[in-house]
Amino acid sequence: MAIEPSVLILNGPNLNMLGVREPAIYGSETLDDIEALCLEHAESLNIAIDFRQSNLEGELVSWIQQARGEHDGIILNAAAYTHTSVAIMDALSVAELPVVEVHLSNVFRREAFRHHSYVSPVAKGVICGFGAHGYLLALDALARLIDADLNDGN
Repeated sequence: MAIEPSVLILNGPNLNMLGVREPAIYGSETLDDIEALCLEHAESLNIAIDFRQSNLEGELVSWIQQARGEHDGIILNAAAYTHTSVAIMDALSVAELPVVEVHLSNVFRREAFRHHSYVSPVAKGVICGFGAHGYLLALDALARLIDADLNDGN
């Protein structure tokens, strides 16, 4: 475990298009804006973050697998892969790290196919519908989970 707790923040397909893609649903912030917010908030929590985005399912799976030995928790906005990827679910299970699932929009107010998540069964919790602020809420939640794990280990 790192001296300073470390959180991997992963973003799935099309999130690189934030700010351009359907701002009425996803907001006007870009993924770079969200990363800057996360960096600032993580610093206040004394947590290091590794912020990444990929449109490729296999790359996300590989990063999740690597996280097992490098990070203390994962925040995941798997985007469309939330609803389709057993591979991501399996990787999260194998990683054996606390996971917080994040969605910018409230997926339960949207199309029915978005109501099912393959991430949720292996996540500690789900935050949806709060836009970019959801990432900050996820960081707060993971900070508490990591702190609890560290205290249980002493």
